[in-house]
Amino acid sequence: MSDYAELHCRSNFSFLFGASHPEQLVEAAIKMQLSALALTDRNGLYGVVRFAQAARALGLPTLFGAELLCTENKNSSQADIVIIADGPSGYARLSHAITLGQLAGAKSAPVFTTEKIADVVADSCWVLTGASTGLITQALEQHGPEIAGRRLQQLINEFGRDRVLVELWDHGDPLDSVRNDALVQIAMRHDVQCIATNDVAYASLREHRLAVALAAVRQRASLDEIDLQLPPAPSAYIRSSAEQLRRFARYPGVVELTTEIAKSSAFDLSLVAPKLPPFICPNGLDEISYLRLLAEQGATRRYGSRPITQLEDLSLRSKAWRTIDHELEIIEKLNFAGYFLVVWDIVQFCERSNIFCQGRGSAANSAVCFALDITKADAVSLGLLFERFLSTERDGPPDIDIDIESGRREEVIQYVFNRYDRHHAAQVANVITYRSRSAIRDMARALGFAPGQQDAWSKQVGVFGSLASDSKTGEINTGHEIPAQVIELARQVLDAPRHLGVHSGGMVICDRPISEVCPVEWARIKDRSVLQWDKDDCAAIGLVKFDLLGLGMLSALHNAVDLIAEFRGKKIDLATIPQDDDVYAMLCRADTVGVFQIESRAQMATLPRLKPRRFYDLVVEVALIRPGPIQGGSVHPYIRRRNGEEPVTYLHPLLENSLGKTLGVPLFQEQLMQMAIDVAGFTATQADELRQAMGSKRSHMRMQKLRQRLYDGMSQHGVIGSVADEIFEKMQAFANYGFPESHSVSFAYLVYASSWIKYHEPASFYAALLNAQPMGFWSPHSLVQDARRHGVVVHSPDLNVSKAGATLEPCHESTGGFAVRLGISSVRGIGYELAQAIEIARPFTNMEDLVRRVPQLNLSQIETLATAGVYTQCFDISRRDALWSAGAVIQSRPDRLAGVTTGSQSPQLPGMQPIEESICDLWATGVSPEGHPTQFVRSQLTKLGVLTAIELPNVENGSRIFVGGVVTHRQRPSTARGVTFISLEDETGLINVIVSQGCWKHFRNIAINASALVIRGRIESAHGVVNIIAEHLSELKIHVQHNSQQLVENYDKVLTSRDFR
Repeated sequence: MSDYAELHCRSNFSFLFGASHPEQLVEAAIKMQLSALALTDRNGLYGVVRFAQAARALGLPTLFGAELLCTENKNSSQADIVIIADGPSGYARLSHAITLGQLAGAKSAPVFTTEKIADVVADSCWVLTGASTGLITQALEQHGPEIAGRRLQQLINEFGRDRVLVELWDHGDPLDSVRNDALVQIAMRHDVQCIATNDVAYASLREHRLAVALAAVRQRASLDEIDLQLPPAPSAYIRSSAEQLRRFARYPGVVELTTEIAKSSAFDLSLVAPKLPPFICPNGLDEISYLRLLAEQGATRRYGSRPITQLEDLSLRSKAWRTIDHELEIIEKLNFAGYFLVVWDIVQFCERSNIFCQGRGSAANSAVCFALDITKADAVSLGLLFERFLSTERDGPPDIDIDIESGRREEVIQYVFNRYDRHHAAQVANVITYRSRSAIRDMARALGFAPGQQDAWSKQVGVFGSLASDSKTGEINTGHEIPAQVIELARQVLDAPRHLGVHSGGMVICDRPISEVCPVEWARIKDRSVLQWDKDDCAAIGLVKFDLLGLGMLSALHNAVDLIAEFRGKKIDLATIPQDDDVYAMLCRADTVGVFQIESRAQMATLPRLKPRRFYDLVVEVALIRPGPIQGGSVHPYIRRRNGEEPVTYLHPLLENSLGKTLGVPLFQEQLMQMAIDVAGFTATQADELRQAMGSKRSHMRMQKLRQRLYDGMSQHGVIGSVADEIFEKMQAFANYGFPESHSVSFAYLVYASSWIKYHEPASFYAALLNAQPMGFWSPHSLVQDARRHGVVVHSPDLNVSKAGATLEPCHESTGGFAVRLGISSVRGIGYELAQAIEIARPFTNMEDLVRRVPQLNLSQIETLATAGVYTQCFDISRRDALWSAGAVIQSRPDRLAGVTTGSQSPQLPGMQPIEESICDLWATGVSPEGHPTQFVRSQLTKLGVLTAIELPNVENGSRIFVGGVVTHRQRPSTARGVTFISLEDETGLINVIVSQGCWKHFRNIAINASALVIRGRIESAHGVVNIIAEHLSELKIHVQHNSQQLVENYDKVLTSRDFR
C-alpha cells in the first residue's frame, strides 16, 4: 500500500475553485496508487456522492471533508481551515456544522467561525490549518510567527490538540520551503503534528490551463491580469507517494501520517443512508395494514368488490384484485408501505384543497397507485407491467412523480414542510452546469476578449452552433466563427458545475435531521433553503425523493373548468369526459395549437398521417415523436403499417403478444420487458433487470451475464441463430430511447382533456391558456390568432370590464356565444397582485380616480396601461390623450384634494392608425387581438405573389411559391442532421418551412436575425401536411406611411421581443 493519502482536494463542485470532476480525481488517485483520497470541496459536501460512487467502483478508500472559509469577526479577514470527518458520526456533525454556517449567511456567502464549528464537531473531526489561504498561513504572512502561533493555540483550545494538524504543501515556489520551515517550528512550539498535502485543485497536468482559466473567471479578470498571482509552475495535481516523500524528506513522518489518518477515518458514504420517518396510521394500524385498507377501499370503488369464488378468473375485476394483491405483497416485502402512504397523503391534500394533480411516470404501471387515486391510468385494463415500476431486485424506493397545477405547487410544498417540519424535509438542488453559451462567454472573458465579443460569440453558438467535433472529420463544428483557443477551453469546461439552483419540485423526507445527511443552504428565492445535492445524488445515498412538479396545463385545465362552471353553469369532470369522434377529427386535422404535448411542429406534422381515432392512438402519438423513436427508425414504419402501406410482421411469432398493439414496432420500455418474458421465459423482475442493464452505460459485465441468460431462454423457446441475434439487437437498440408506456398514458389523458375543451368550449380554452402563461409551445399572440381563426372574439383589456386575468363575456358574434376579454395582468409591468387590486377597486370614473384609489401605481405603469388602451372604451379617451394625461394625473394621491391636478387635458392630437394600435398592443400586452403584422403589408405581398397559409393546401405539390410571415420558432433537433425548421405565422395561419444545411449557411444572418421572412421555396404536400422546402430567404419589413422609420424600428423591436415570440 502507498505511504500517502491526499487529504486536501477540491473538485469542480467547489464552483470555480476546482477544475476536475470527482470521478477524474478518483481515477488519478488510483493511477498514483494512493492509499486513500479525501474530497474537501469549498464550503460544502456538494460532490461527495459522485466521489463516493466512483471510489467504490474502483476500490479506493474515501474520506469526506470541506474547506471552510472562516471569519472571526466583522473586521477580520477571511481564511480557510479544512475539516475532515472521522467516520460516519464525524460526517453527520460536519454536515450539520456546514448547514449552520450556510444559514447564518446568505446565498453563496456563508458565515463560518472556528468557535461555532468546534462547538458542533467536537472531537469527531480532524482540523487541517489550510494551505496558501489557510488560517495559520495568512496569519504568518500578514502578522508574523507570534500571531500565527496565537491563532494555532486558539484552534487547539477549540478543537483539541490531538485533532489539529498543521498543513504543509510544496507547489514549487522557492518560498515554499521557507514557509514550511516556519510552520513546522510553530507546530513544534505548540506540540502539534504536521501533515503533508498538495492542496489539489485538478487531477493532472492536463487540467492546469482550465484551472487557471476558472481562476480568472472567479476573479472576473483575464489570464493576463491574474498572471502575477499564479504559482510559478503547474503543481496542484494529485501526486504519487514517491514524489511527496521526495519533496517532504526534510520533515520526517508528515507524508506517512496521511495514511494513518486515512486508516482511522475512511468509510463508505453508504453508511449514512437515512430512512423515511414512520407514517402515523389511525386505529393502531401499522403501515402495511393501513395501506391494504386504503387500497382495498379504492379497488372496490374502481372495480367492484373482491370476487367470492375462484371461478371468476377471466374478468377484469378478478384480474384487478389479483394484481393488487401481488403488488401489495411486493410492497410489503420491500418495506415501502410508508412511501406509498406519504404520496397518498400529498394527493389527498391536493384533493381537499381543490388542486388538480396526477401521478405519472412509471407509477402509472401500478394498480395500487390507481386504487389510491395517485394516478389516473388503469394499469390493469391497459396491461401495464408493475415490475417496470417496482420489483424485488431494484435498489431503493420507487419513483412517483406528481404533476401539480403550476400556480399552486407552492401550497403543496409548504404542506410537506409543515407536515414533516423543515428539519426533516428539504428541497433538492439542481446543479447548473456549463452549457455551450456560458462556456464560450466565460472562457472568452478569461482569455481577455472584450465583453461585446464574448456576447457575440455566445449568441453564435447558442443558435444551433455546437462545441462538439465532427464525428467523421474530427474537426470542430464550423457553424460559428470563434477562435480555436476559446473553443478548446469551452469544450473542457462543458458540463462542469457552475452554481447551485433549486430543483423544480424534488423534495426529500428523512427520519433524522436532514442536515446530518446533507448540508442545507439558502436558495436564491427568498426564505427558501435547498440541499447541496441533486436528485440523483439523493437517490444514490438513499434519501427518499418525491417529485412535486408544476404543470402549466393542469392550471389551464382547472381554470377552463372553472370558467365553464361560471359561464355555462355546468361542472366538467375531466375523469369522465366522453370519447368524441369530432374531437379526434380535430386532431386528425392537426388543429392542436395550445393542446398539451401535441402542439409542436413535429407533432402537428405527424397527426394527419397517424390519424388518431381512439385513446390509445394518443398514447402512441405522445411516445412516437421523441428523439429515441426518431433515431431508432420507428416513426415511419409504424405510420406506414397503421395506414396499410406496409404489412405488419414480427421477427418471431412469439413477439406478437408484446408488439401487437404497436403493429410490430417497438415503442415502449415495457415492450422490451414483455419481449424478454415471451421469447426467453424471463420473470417480470428479470425483465426489468434486463431493461435497466441495457439502458446503463456502466453495467458491461452485468449485461453480458443477462445477455447469456436471454440467449439461453430464447434457445429453449426455439428462437435461435440470426433471429435471436436480431431480436437482441432490436431490444438493445431501443432500450436507451424507449419511452415508458405508463408515462405516455398519463400524458395522453391530458392530451384528450385539453383537446375536448378546445373543441367544445374554445373561449374557455383560450382564456385559460392565456391565464396559465408562460407555458406551452406558442406565444400569447399566436394563441389569440388561433382563437380568431376559430371564430372566438378576443377583446383588449379594459379598466372597468377586465378582471385580473383573462375571462369571458357574452358575445353573439363569437363561437359558443362568449368572447375572451384579456386581463389587466396581461399588461407588461402589471403583476397579478396589482391587477387584483385594480379589479377590487373598480369601477373608476377617470384616470385620476384610478390613481387615487390604487396609489401603488407609478407613472410607468399608468403610461403602459394607456399604451395598452385600457382607458379607451371606459373613459372614451384615445391612447395618445391618455399618455398625455398620465404625467398630470400621477400627481394625484389619496392624501391630496381631488380635481386639483393641472395639465391633464391634452391638446388636439391625431388618432392612431391601425398599425400603430397593433404596435402598442404588441408592446404592452404581447397580443394584438385586432391585427396581425402581415395584414398591414398584405397588398404589397400579394403584388409580389406571396401566398397566405390558408391558400397552401390548394397549391399543386412541387410548385415553387413565395410565402411570408412572422418567425415564431426556429428549431434544429439533434435528430434532424443539421436541417432547421422555421415556423412562420401570417394573418391566416401557420406555415412550416424546412431549411437545408446549405440554404441555412447561405442565408444564415437573415435566418437568425430577421423577425419576419419572405421565403421562396418548393411546396411539399402529402397526407394533409404542407411543408415549404426553402430555397431563398429574405427579410420582411413592415413599412407604413405615417412616421414610417420610427414605426419600422418599433415594430422590429416588438417582433423580436420574447413576449411576442
